[in-house]
Amino acid sequence: MEREPKKHYWILPVAIVIAGVAVAAAIVYFKMPGNSSPTSSLSTSAAAGASIQNLPPVTSADHILGSINAPVMVVEYGDTNCPYCQQFQNTMQQIMATYGPQGTNQVAWVYRHFAFHPNSPKEAQATECAAELGGNGAFWNYLETLISDKNFNQVPYQGLDPGQLPVLAAQIGLNQQAFTTCLESNKYAAKVTQEYNDAIAAGAQGAPFIVLETATAKIPITTGAVPYANLKAAIDTLLNPKS
Repeated sequence: MEREPKKHYWILPVAIVIAGVAVAAAIVYFKMPGNSSPTSSLSTSAAAGASIQNLPPVTSADHILGSINAPVMVVEYGDTNCPYCQQFQNTMQQIMATYGPQGTNQVAWVYRHFAFHPNSPKEAQATECAAELGGNGAFWNYLETLISDKNFNQVPYQGLDPGQLPVLAAQIGLNQQAFTTCLESNKYAAKVTQEYNDAIAAGAQGAPFIVLETATAKIPITTGAVPYANLKAAIDTLLNPKS
């Protein structure tokens, strides 16, 4: 199943109860790059789709930046050919600088694949090959290189030549031939498809699909490039529910 990316995404209004405390998520309207600036508003709702409970829990098998024991996990289902995911990459770099290992170590970033653009499944497999050859650090390094180098303002957007995937691997210090062998084997195709299906089962309708996970709850925050201030506010509420 392949879903078409939407031109506009609304962050889903969410209200949850953790230890008796209601948490309200922000609603923000996003537009594609090059259009007018997004507007935002705040809202609450009692409807936090039950489908989110279908989301697999975070385990050591996931790609995690930060500690698996962090009290808040930001779980991103991303697509490497999505401009919103590129924007959210910047948001998460700010979040991790504050709450990650170099900060308070209270937040971990978990990346899973929601590859729905035509070239995205192969690129998702490429990140998995990077992890196989270079470990968790290589996964995040390759993902950052793959996403940040793309010019989504290009008209029409051409995407990345698949032949460049092994070249990017060599740029971050991986063995290019071993990487090519891994990628051509399609050994990670099933994993990429499974994570896509997991996102759909949890209610994802676009990328990035973002969920905050704690020891007691899974909270769908948004479909779209949630701004730093909004995500920070949601994280702060989870970390300090009585404040």
